[in-house]
Amino acid sequence: MIIKILLLLVFFAVTIFVGVYSRRRASSVSGFVLAGRSVGPWLTAFAYGTSYFSAVVFIGYAGQFGWKFGTAATWIGLGNAFIGALLPWIILGRRTRIMTHHLKSATMPEFFGSRFKSTPLKIGAALLVFVFLIPYTAALYNGLSILFSMAFGIDFIYCIIGMAILTGVYVVIGGYFATALNDFIQGIIMLVGIVAVIAVVLNNNGGFMAAIEAMAHVEDAAVSSAPGVFASFFGPDPLGLIGVIILTSLGTWGLPQMISKFYSIKSEKAIFKGAIISTIFALVIAGGSYFLGSFGRLYSGSVEILPNGGVNFDSIVPAILANFPDLLIGVVVLLVLAASMSTLSSLVMTSSSTLTLDFIKGHVISRMDDKRQLLVIRCLLVVFIVISVIIATIQYKGGITFIAQLMGISWGTLAGSFLAPFLYGLYWKRVSKASVWCCFGFSTVLMVLNIFFRNSFPEILKSPINAGAFAMLAGLVIVPVVSFLTKAPPKADVEACFACYDETTSVKVGSDLGEN
Repeated sequence: MIIKILLLLVFFAVTIFVGVYSRRRASSVSGFVLAGRSVGPWLTAFAYGTSYFSAVVFIGYAGQFGWKFGTAATWIGLGNAFIGALLPWIILGRRTRIMTHHLKSATMPEFFGSRFKSTPLKIGAALLVFVFLIPYTAALYNGLSILFSMAFGIDFIYCIIGMAILTGVYVVIGGYFATALNDFIQGIIMLVGIVAVIAVVLNNNGGFMAAIEAMAHVEDAAVSSAPGVFASFFGPDPLGLIGVIILTSLGTWGLPQMISKFYSIKSEKAIFKGAIISTIFALVIAGGSYFLGSFGRLYSGSVEILPNGGVNFDSIVPAILANFPDLLIGVVVLLVLAASMSTLSSLVMTSSSTLTLDFIKGHVISRMDDKRQLLVIRCLLVVFIVISVIIATIQYKGGITFIAQLMGISWGTLAGSFLAPFLYGLYWKRVSKASVWCCFGFSTVLMVLNIFFRNSFPEILKSPINAGAFAMLAGLVIVPVVSFLTKAPPKADVEACFACYDETTSVKVGSDLGEN
């Protein structure tokens, strides 16, 4: 216990120190929200990766989908690395940095408002961000509940209050740069922790081949009658597996807390380095987490069974970790805490800055200078954290749903609403304002109906995860179809937005031969 407490105290001290160290960079709105658009590749890449993966993945998703798909769950981690990390940097990174700088937009709703010359669109997007980031934040807290109870024997409520206060302090003081710097430190903890955990789990099961062989002998007639299905290439439910890959991988393309990392890219070289670093980080963290969770059925005797006979998926990974040495338990606690705090800081930054810059400024309060905007953002950071703590407490006490379902609702609504309009908006001049509204409306209505009338949905869409994946894919069709059927945006407005891509820059011969 002393070892675990000392590790936590050191972690807390470093986190607060980083917040204080970064305070000078957070003296303006641009500095607080974007760190002056001057963040290097390592910090940006780690900020992207740590915002991507949290306790939701390590505890919730790894446990649930490892149980459902067996070793095939590792495909989810590979999808996260290449579709969710590598491709967004390549396809979205440069154009996002260029156009958002050109349009002077610091948030995704502000981008929609400037790109499509629509204040209502900006306000609508801001409200979606604020409302639907809350379920995701609640899921972050709940990912710590069983693990902290196992490691320290303390009530979950104290865990979420402590995590909320600590995150709030360093974000309020240091802004985005403190978040990015802490993300880097927390990312290193996550990398070390996941490698150590996998090594111990494989060793406890006789090594890699022995663990795979043990999974091949696992049977569950309620899932599949095929022998060795939980050690097969695509597992017992390939369609369900594809749905999870789409939601957790393609979703990053439309999540405001992920896309905002591209706003602050420092240079061209940072894009290439950031893409490589993010991909490797995702391979280790996501691939490792799902690979770990895929052995959950080997610990079925320690997994919590619900009154209805089902499995408490959120108890699977803690069951795997239950017999670890104290020192490693301490490292795992830091891993999950670091993952959750890094994502939480990104979410509260995104929500508070969006609500301030895109909703309150110029609409609720007509005149807001830089100093006042900064004060409101910091106040809303605290408000958002308090709301998320209250909801997480209610959810925990009431046992409303599993972590994965909370994340599915949030990701499905936001990525379903924003992915297609944002992607097409960066590349295609013909995107109409009406198509963006249709995409917003379709995804929001679909996910809200899924919450309240899930049993009326087709079997494949009853899961909020599959419904969210469907919303994202549907948006890629809705935007071009509606754009062709509705009035094109004014040519002058579009050309003004896309003029940023035609600007000329000069580079040294060492970077470009200059034959053109």
